[in-house]
Amino acid sequence: MESTIKIDIHNHILPERWPDLKERYGYGGWIQLHHHCKGKARMLRDGKLFRVIDENCWSPEARMADMDSTGVTVQALSTVPVMFSYWAKPEDTLDLCKLLNDDLARTVAKYPKRFVGLGTLPMQAPELAVQELKRCVKELGFPGVQIGSHINKWNLDAPELQCVFQAAEELNAALFIHPWDMETGGRMEKFWLPWLVGMPAETATAVCSMIFGGVLERYPKLKVCFAHGGGAFPYIIGRVEHGFNVRPDLCGTENSVNPRKYIGQIYTDSLVHDETALKYLIDTMGKDRVILGSDYPFPLGEHHPGKLIESIQDWEQPLKEKLLCDNACEFLGLEKSQFQTVKTQSETQESTGQIPKPSLTTIAH
Repeated sequence: MESTIKIDIHNHILPERWPDLKERYGYGGWIQLHHHCKGKARMLRDGKLFRVIDENCWSPEARMADMDSTGVTVQALSTVPVMFSYWAKPEDTLDLCKLLNDDLARTVAKYPKRFVGLGTLPMQAPELAVQELKRCVKELGFPGVQIGSHINKWNLDAPELQCVFQAAEELNAALFIHPWDMETGGRMEKFWLPWLVGMPAETATAVCSMIFGGVLERYPKLKVCFAHGGGAFPYIIGRVEHGFNVRPDLCGTENSVNPRKYIGQIYTDSLVHDETALKYLIDTMGKDRVILGSDYPFPLGEHHPGKLIESIQDWEQPLKEKLLCDNACEFLGLEKSQFQTVKTQSETQESTGQIPKPSLTTIAH
């Protein structure tokens, strides 16, 4: 029997339209959306194609149809990481963040039983980031925000960023940390390696930076969730701990606490695409610290969110409920009762004996 509620923490959305940012700010480098035919649009940077997307990347109605067909009750929505724009002038990134966050808030307000929002911040200007974080939580009602795995030349242990983490802890705001800005040239140019290899390495770097840099020690109530099953980190924790033990002069200069202590403090999403890997992830990070995440609507995501969790026959239903719903509620500060009136197409078909077809994204990189 499937969970009656599925909350997917890892989903990306864009506004259907936004202003010409080069014209608005006076310089290039920005992403624009060109609707070239019905139901599709091109993401362009300075006129060059970045990605082709389908309408489910901007239309809440299109994505709700997909959610209904796969039994997803709620999506936590966040922007596409290329929109972070940490490279730009801080005041311009703040302006863009407000555009994106306000659009996201309107979507959540229109469909409050289907969506919750994770805002975006101008992290290259920490004081402005704190300002927008407070607005996201206090005015827009978001349970948290999404940030990148690094901010230009700063890893997440950078002293400049600590005020953001302090504010997030004080606000009880969840941080969903997504890899971005991977090396794309040279040896990484072929075979989609930046996405297949670079992203897991980026995420592991972010986790280790927060641990070795003492971020999680300073802010023990800070809620952080790392995308893509925590990247490579869960699978190298033994190596990380061993390195800490044998070379504390290199690894323990800012935090003398064993890295393994933070297992149980860190959340990850479930997006690993492999049963053995998912079981290892649960065993390593803890059954209370892994949350359903699909990376909808992109091709590297789980096209039928939660199907892998639901398919593992030797897991009891209470564990599946944790992974599909309860852990997300804990991380985001939500209550199941907010969403229990929603009945998806998947559940309706299940009750009548019909099997829903998985929704397959057609978005190309």
